[in-house]
Parts: sequence; C-alpha cells; structure tokens
Amino acid sequence: MATPPRLYITPDLSTKATIPLTREQAHYLSNVLRLTQGAQIYLFNGRDGEWQASFDSMTKKGGVALAERQTRPQGTTPDVSLYFAPVKRGPMELIAQKATELGVAALAPVQTERTTNTRLNETRLNAAIMEAAEQCERLDLPELKPLHKLGSLLENWPPNRRLIFCDEAGSAPPMLEALAPFANKPPSPWAILVGPEGGFSSAERERLRALPFVLPVSLGPLILRAETAAFAALTLWQACLGDWPRFTKP
Repeated sequence: MATPPRLYITPDLSTKATIPLTREQAHYLSNVLRLTQGAQIYLFNGRDGEWQASFDSMTKKGGVALAERQTRPQGTTPDVSLYFAPVKRGPMELIAQKATELGVAALAPVQTERTTNTRLNETRLNAAIMEAAEQCERLDLPELKPLHKLGSLLENWPPNRRLIFCDEAGSAPPMLEALAPFANKPPSPWAILVGPEGGFSSAERERLRALPFVLPVSLGPLILRAETAAFAALTLWQACLGDWPRFTKP
C-alpha cells in the first residue's frame, strides 16, 4: 500500500501499548485491505497525537495493534463550530464529512422555523465524521452536538463566541470583507450558522441581526444549497481566520 491506513481509537496511546481494535476495524484491515501480521498502520485518539503501530492479530472480538512510536504530537483545532439546519440524510452526512475535512471543531444541528427534518441518525453521522478524520489526517474528531431549537440556542449563547449569520436574503457585506477586521487579532471562539433549504424566516433574520454577538455576512449573489453554504462559509473562515494562513508543511 502507498499510504498505511489510519484508524481512530479510544484507548490511550503510548510506546509498546497493546491497542484493541473493533471487529469492524479488524475486518477492514484483514479482509478489505488484506493486511497481514506486522503491517504498518497509524492510530490517533484525539489526545495523544498520531502513532505508528503494527497490525498484530485478529481476535474473536476484533483485533490487536501494537503502538510503536509517536509520529505527530497532538495539536490544537481552530475554535469554530458549524450550526446547520438538518436536511436529508445524504446531504447531512456530506456536511458532517466535509466539515470534518475543513477543520471544524464542532457540528451542531439547529431546528429553525423552516426546518423540515428533525430526525438525526447520530450513528451514521458519527461514522461519517470518523471516516473523514481518518482520511484527511486530522488528529481529533469534531464534536457532534444534540439538536437544539434556534430560539433556545440564542437565549443561552456564550457572549464571547461570535456567530457568523449567513444571510442569503439581506444586504450583509461579503464574508471576507466582514471578517477582515478580525484577521490580525488573537484567535477567539467563532461559530457559523447556515439555514435550511427554505432559508430563515423574517422573524429569525430580524432577531439574529439584532444580537450584538451576531455578524451577518453574504456568500455571494446566488442562492446556495444548505450544504454548499456550509462548505463555502467554512472555507472562507479558514482562509481568513483559521489555521490555513499559518500552515506550512513540516
């Protein structure tokens, strides 16, 4: 294999630690990738960085890997959360996958007035998050928060976290223009809010725009699908305030 597989695990990682693998992980390594005993893999748990390990054996309950050495120390993830209205299963799993790849720290579904889907398959969403983190070489998983109604969310909003309101119906400034004054300031907590397919109601827009911690922005002249708006907003935030401007290959 050109690149050894990466797996997210929950046990602690340390030199010579014996790491249990789930049945699904062992099946993937042994039967899908056809790895044999001693094959190189990488493990991460969101706490101890990334570790090189060797696939040791299959067991009745799963498999075993042996941790060998740390290849990357644990870093920090930019403090930006994505708040999104639940949509259909396919686009929602795509949001979870691509937001993970774009470095979001937390994913938070929000019920708005025009939200048509309030059922969440957390198992499938968490699986999409984990697979995306394994593929894109993240060292952690974004948190998947429970569904909250927009009203109660705003009532209990922490005042130190700015909320970017992607307002497709208003006269908000372009997002990069709105973020420019914050570009050279110390990192601070942020969140991005995108609406459902039908957009925000007039009452929701009025309430959001009246809040002191809300920053209304525009994502351009076209009406974007919910998932496209999420990806566009995260990309612009990362390019302006995230870790992209400071990233260099080791």
